[in-house]
Amino acid sequence: MVFGKKSLKLIGAALGVALMGSVFAGCGGDQAKSDEIKIGANFELTGNVANYGSASMDGLKLAIKECNDAGGVNGKKINLVSADNKSEASEAVNAATKLISDDGVKVIVGPAVTANVIAESQVATDNKVPVIAPDATSPDVTVENGQVKPFIFRSCFIDPQQGSVMAKFATETLKAKTAVIYVDNSTDYSKSLGKVFKEKFEAAGGKVLDQQAFVAKDTDFKATLTTLKAANADVIFVPAYYEEVGKIVKQARELGITVPILGTDGWDDPKVADIAGADALNNTYFSTHFSDKDDSVKGFIDAFNKEYGHAPNVFAALGYDAGKMLIDAIKRAGSDDPEAICKALAETKDLKVGTGTITIDKDHNPIKPAVILENKGGDRTMVAKIMPE
Repeated sequence: MVFGKKSLKLIGAALGVALMGSVFAGCGGDQAKSDEIKIGANFELTGNVANYGSASMDGLKLAIKECNDAGGVNGKKINLVSADNKSEASEAVNAATKLISDDGVKVIVGPAVTANVIAESQVATDNKVPVIAPDATSPDVTVENGQVKPFIFRSCFIDPQQGSVMAKFATETLKAKTAVIYVDNSTDYSKSLGKVFKEKFEAAGGKVLDQQAFVAKDTDFKATLTTLKAANADVIFVPAYYEEVGKIVKQARELGITVPILGTDGWDDPKVADIAGADALNNTYFSTHFSDKDDSVKGFIDAFNKEYGHAPNVFAALGYDAGKMLIDAIKRAGSDDPEAICKALAETKDLKVGTGTITIDKDHNPIKPAVILENKGGDRTMVAKIMPE
């Protein structure tokens, strides 16, 4: 067939429009036709709390591997795209922006610590991308100025629960009448826990005699520990992260402080024992999310051991829980649409996860018990399991 010049120009223009249309259809339609769902992981893989982020990432990866090995969810495999926030709030924002804008993820799991999740929240909310925070325990993560953040969820319990549980344990089990508090003034996590513990301890009839502070990356705690020792309290409450906790416990015992030292889930890392030493850790207790001696979590522990060749810590367990929440929500949503996933997350009920069974409450927090572990003779034993009031 022969075409004139005018006809060729018209055909060329039509072809150009058709080709452009196919390009744009591809840009908008690839995800709908794809056999995968892109999920973002924004974690502290380097920096001061890399142990938390890396462990959480391992737990999340295991949950996704199990799902994909079983055929995926709603006929699609999950593609996990990771970003390192370097344990810094500003980098958490950059990582979230990259995951959403460049990688096109549908949901983000992480970061691990409170400050980094809060920093990420606005970017995620502006883009209507749900976030599941595995380890961030401050109430401010999911609620701001009395308003629930619609796209932010978590798989861990919150600071008021931990602070309340430890105050109750101190007064009822240890029969403590007086306490001193030693907080990390550089983290919302520690300050929030210190505040709740003081309120609950004094409401139960106890008296807080003194409160001192340090900041992350401090190495010498003896001056403030000497001040706290002089108060002669029945217990010391240290809600902080593993690196400083190990040094604080070690130096406290070197100063002759023999009273029980209490903590929270920031203690739940093998490095605490490496830094403090097993003997120094005797007569210390901390709240956390599960015990490896609890039969109800044996299935998860065995699976993690098989995958990684070592036992999971609490951050690995909470990363796994977040993955299970995510997979369940996508399944019930019947879609990879972020807003549908968000709605399903809010409706999570009686879901079996690595650390037990959870239901999401109106503030996007899981209803789940806290366990209290005692460090003794180089081992940890569960001494209590307490549901929130």
